[in-house]
Amino acid sequence: MEIYNSLTRFKETFKPLHEGHVGMYVCGPTVYGDAHLGHARPAITFDILYRYLMHLGYKVRYVRNITDVGHLEHDADEGEDKIAKKARLEQLEPMEVVQFYTNRYHRDMAALNVLPPSIEPHASGHIIEQIAFVQKILDRGYAYVSNGSVYMDVEKYAKDYPYGKLSGRNLNDIVTETRELDGQEEKKHSYDFALWKKAAPEHIMHWPSPWSEGFPGWHMECSTMGTKYLGEQFDIHGGGLDLIFPHHEAEIAQSCAALGHETVHYWMHNNMITIAGKKMGKSYNNFITLEQFFNGEHPLLSKPFGPMVIRFFILQAHYRSTVDFSSEALEAAEKGLQRLQEAYARLLKIKPAAATNVEVNGLREKCQEAMDDDLNTPFVIAALFDSTKAINTVCDGKGTISEADLNELKEVWKTYAIDILGLRLEEQGGGDEKMKAFNGAIDLLLGIRLQAKQNKDWSTSDKIRNELTALGFQIKDTKDGFEWSI
Repeated sequence: MEIYNSLTRFKETFKPLHEGHVGMYVCGPTVYGDAHLGHARPAITFDILYRYLMHLGYKVRYVRNITDVGHLEHDADEGEDKIAKKARLEQLEPMEVVQFYTNRYHRDMAALNVLPPSIEPHASGHIIEQIAFVQKILDRGYAYVSNGSVYMDVEKYAKDYPYGKLSGRNLNDIVTETRELDGQEEKKHSYDFALWKKAAPEHIMHWPSPWSEGFPGWHMECSTMGTKYLGEQFDIHGGGLDLIFPHHEAEIAQSCAALGHETVHYWMHNNMITIAGKKMGKSYNNFITLEQFFNGEHPLLSKPFGPMVIRFFILQAHYRSTVDFSSEALEAAEKGLQRLQEAYARLLKIKPAAATNVEVNGLREKCQEAMDDDLNTPFVIAALFDSTKAINTVCDGKGTISEADLNELKEVWKTYAIDILGLRLEEQGGGDEKMKAFNGAIDLLLGIRLQAKQNKDWSTSDKIRNELTALGFQIKDTKDGFEWSI
């Protein structure tokens, strides 16, 4: 298996630190609002990696954090905490905001068929550990205390370690790009970042520390919780491309400053979801929440789109490529998913013959080769689509397949389409309860038509078929009954 390492900028053969075991840390959400399509992409990307590693036989400890303190507006060291601001505006306790949006995030992830991580630590639950981590950096001389806050001394750190190696920036570039902001006079340099912040009187969330009553810097939680649960060195750290700088660059600096070495062997980053070429995100106010996708209540959406359509839409592109959203692109994804669902339904109905005279070989190898090539999900989907030709040929009575080949075909589809890609192929339209009822009603109606045909009640049979056809249904009679699609 090869994966692209953002640190080296090459595909590398994956070799875990401990044979048979993988430690993986992925940056999770800051829970001050509903999850949107931009949140769905990293969740699905690293869900695929999690599923595939387990398929390969690894025992995986997957840690995905919840940020519930320390993430200030504009990802800066000054300003209001995003969660505290939401709590102030809605007149709630901050942890009410955290619990509410964490619950909704879990609901949306379950709808997308994203597996829960092994451990889901909260930043607010690891304040003591973060204080201890900051103290290690101070003890090694790479941080300083200023007015009750603690800052990373980037210039001093950069003399001993290569700062900017993940993002490809050097310190001179960072100096040029860093603007001076109000409240930064307590820093030695504008590019120094907060490890611990002294809380202003109006700041809601704060804890006692050796330096002040305050709260941890945004970057500190991931360095602390990653090493707490996965050790001082672990295999994979993932997240969105937008986190490379400053967040992940700061993580590397913190870990080297505290421990004397890097902690992560493979850095993996998914690319962005864009709208009209611009990154989708809360800071740009151009996001569409997952709930809005599911109910269709957004002006940019032509109709509701089920969770499996969203998942399939994301998996159609390689995780390192940009995906530009449009309602038309989602409609095309919906049609592609329906084709897979229909093919899988037909596959399950096939009856074996004595011998095979259709092409069914090599599907497993193609799927595995694609997954081993840096999780190339579009190639897996293409290979599955290619195999639908054989499925349709057999179902239409134009070919035969042996029991052994049929079982292999079924197993490969289940393994790659359902277990690894995580698609609920048995659930047309995304699998919600209303759609299940709709599917059941159409099956019932066509069952009545089939009975009418058997009773030679051609009038009833033709009436049901003609009126369903007029409504846009495609109905196909088969030797075993019927099939339908929209």
